[in-house]
Amino acid sequence: MKDQLRNIFLDVLDELSLERVLQERLSCRDGVLVAGETRIDLAEYKKILTVAIGKAAGPMAKGFARLVQPRKASGVIVAPTPTPDAPPYFMTYVGGHPYPTEGSVYAASVVEEMLTDLREQHLVVCLLSGGGSAICEKPVSDEISFEDLREFFRVLVTCGADIVAMNILRKHFSAIKGGRLAERAHPARQLTLYVSDVPPEQPSTVASGPTMPDESTLADCRATVERLGIRERLPASIRAMLDEDRVPETPKPGDAVFANSSWHCLLDNADAIEAVRRRCEALGWTVETDLSVDDLPVPEAADRLLARLKALRESVAEGPVAVLTGGELSSPVLGDGRGGRNSAFVLDCVSKIDGRPIAVISAGTDGVDGNSPAAGALADGDSLRKAREAGLDPDECRQRSDAYSFFDRLGDALETGPTGNNVRDIRLLVAW
Repeated sequence: MKDQLRNIFLDVLDELSLERVLQERLSCRDGVLVAGETRIDLAEYKKILTVAIGKAAGPMAKGFARLVQPRKASGVIVAPTPTPDAPPYFMTYVGGHPYPTEGSVYAASVVEEMLTDLREQHLVVCLLSGGGSAICEKPVSDEISFEDLREFFRVLVTCGADIVAMNILRKHFSAIKGGRLAERAHPARQLTLYVSDVPPEQPSTVASGPTMPDESTLADCRATVERLGIRERLPASIRAMLDEDRVPETPKPGDAVFANSSWHCLLDNADAIEAVRRRCEALGWTVETDLSVDDLPVPEAADRLLARLKALRESVAEGPVAVLTGGELSSPVLGDGRGGRNSAFVLDCVSKIDGRPIAVISAGTDGVDGNSPAAGALADGDSLRKAREAGLDPDECRQRSDAYSFFDRLGDALETGPTGNNVRDIRLLVAW
């Protein structure tokens, strides 16, 4: 069953390839670019400037440049790894994830310069994907040092905050996020195409929304800091700007800088979940989808999903039954081990499914789980026995945030390498 779950995940990654998705969901015929309900006649613009930011920046930029041929698109690609075979007229940069690097800051400055002094005759196409918050970033004020910027990100990533809370803060302390790139590019025509790694009702949190209106406010920033209890952990420069009310507000919905802008989602977690469901049903499994666990702590999510699986098993007499979910879970970093929320979820399940005919997979569609080289992990009712024979203690690994090492020793770490895509996580629990 673990092999079947692994194959389902790998097949879904193939289906979600950006090359395929761009061909299916965008078109450009007779010089008219079509994205959903948006139609743009490229002949009306003397130049197409492209900004691609995030884990999928390279594939998105390549696909877009091919799509608009023979028109020439030029611009910037900022990705977490080098971009081989970048399109002509594109500059490429490597930024950091999950924490900004000096390359992230330099790339952000290049993007700012490229989008300065534009006119209505310019078309700016922003290609966004997950990880962009750190991969291309610059602090909103020079008084925030590079070291403070990195520490700010480290605090947010490790405190257990969900993506919405993190991005409320990241937007306000960024020179290019929370709509500030749109503000800089105004009055150019702007089109944002994005691959979503955030909840569907929060599209402006993709890469911290550099070209999208920001619904959050400075009051939300302060409330978020207090709710998370992180004020004293923040760098002194960040605290001072908050306390002294010196953080500039981000542009809001209805602002004139967005009057000539449109946004279109190319791919999101719902697409991944539907692809998994189709494969499970093709195998004859009974499948239920549970989207209620998004952002819950790992142990609570595991208990809820296993209870749902038990109830489904009791109600269906024959054949495997499965509970499918996506989104992301809360998994604060407790130690100095290797892993992330996906392997942490599977590790939490190991003792709870011991000796039972149940298998579990949890993996990130970006191929990266926290600070590990894996996308996630798999387990079944025999995993705890194998762990004990190998001298592994799941509780000890959990306390050190070292889930990757646990599953790597068992041969159950799911390693795909970075996929160049990111539509959040997939979790599938099966009983037979």
